[in-house]
Amino acid sequence: MKKTAKRLMAVLLGSAMAFSLTACAGVATAPAESGDGGSKEAASGVEINVTTTYAGEDSNAQNFKDAVAAWEAETGNTVSDTSATSDESFKTRILTDFETGSEPDVLFFFNGADANDFVNAGKVVSIDEIRKTYPEYASNMNDDLIAASPADGVKYAVPVNGYWEGLFCNMEVLEAAGVEKPSAETTWDEFLDICGKIKDAGYTPIAVSLSTIPHYWWEFAIFNEQTPENHLTIPGSADDETGNQWVSGIEEIKNLYDKGYFPENTLSATDDETVAMFTEGKAAFLLDGSWKVGGITGACQSDPDDPSTLDTEKLDKFDITYFPGKGNRKTTDMIGGLSMGYYITTKAWDDPAKQAAAVSFVEYMTSDEVVPKFAQHTASALKNAPEVDASSFTSLQIKAMDWMSGVTSLTGAVQDLFNGECRVSTFDGMPDIVTGNVSAFEAVQEGIDTYISTQE
Repeated sequence: MKKTAKRLMAVLLGSAMAFSLTACAGVATAPAESGDGGSKEAASGVEINVTTTYAGEDSNAQNFKDAVAAWEAETGNTVSDTSATSDESFKTRILTDFETGSEPDVLFFFNGADANDFVNAGKVVSIDEIRKTYPEYASNMNDDLIAASPADGVKYAVPVNGYWEGLFCNMEVLEAAGVEKPSAETTWDEFLDICGKIKDAGYTPIAVSLSTIPHYWWEFAIFNEQTPENHLTIPGSADDETGNQWVSGIEEIKNLYDKGYFPENTLSATDDETVAMFTEGKAAFLLDGSWKVGGITGACQSDPDDPSTLDTEKLDKFDITYFPGKGNRKTTDMIGGLSMGYYITTKAWDDPAKQAAAVSFVEYMTSDEVVPKFAQHTASALKNAPEVDASSFTSLQIKAMDWMSGVTSLTGAVQDLFNGECRVSTFDGMPDIVTGNVSAFEAVQEGIDTYISTQE
């Protein structure tokens, strides 16, 4: 396993993201130093409001609860936790909270265009500004890997764990259909052939809810018309080169729908329902992110909240592979990055009591000892990451590491640069697109028009 970890480390460090892989460790922290060289510890007895996406089936939900409890015990402060599963409604809620003055003191959120509104409104504090008072703030991070806000080019969010997106496989279904798992060499046409055989065998090839979570397919379908070098370009029109690529990608999703490769209820089912089809052996493939490792593992436990009830034989039937490439995109070119981090809001920063507590909390959650527990099989921006220990991981996590060792590039998600309202015509509108009520061209153009209006 150490050889696998080293191969993976080499790949990631050689990529544009230059990630560090980490493993589980204990918890410890130290107070930040003030600008005058003295200690700047958080006062005891302070309550801070914290919102993150570490909730629901996120594999780090329990890690977050444990870390919060440890920080509370160490500092005497308390956390009012309003974390929730990340989806479009969660993003809308966060933006509404900022607009109404109800934002939390600390927020773990996306560092792309989704944060533009509250960044432009001056409602979060930059890392450089915090360092004027707390020089050691995020000093354990590689600054080159901390993403800058697209709104102003300034760094606000301290990252914890990164992400990747890949194609999960139910090997039991593939074996029953008499097909092999897609590999690094599998082309898009070959993948379509595999899906056809799976359908003929009586199974659903692809588990997805186009009514609620179409965005993984949106991302990769567009990526398949492009390359890592131009994927993060926003089109100026559905008629230009990039716009044509977006239209072609979304039309490919319609093609999959027309072929019957999605669930029969893909236009009405919830994401939970289609994921259950996958974990219960009714569907072969699930395109999702690194966070889904936890959800799949939980589905293999008789008690989702008790890891000791894990059915290892059931978990062993799941694997992960590359999303088959098309055109100039290599199958091994994948989507991934460090797209989220901890923000300290101006509201907390301007409160003398909460300022120190908020800084202390973020420093604790982004320490060398805590980050590895969250990063697990994904990535972090730590300068010094411990070596991966195979005994700390499940079989699916180890498979993910082996898979990642073959990745040739990691590119961020272009949807993170595309404001939420801009995505409505192609995200919420996906059912109308695949059923032919709205053309992909019209939907893409509507989204671009909305994007352009937000830039004026």
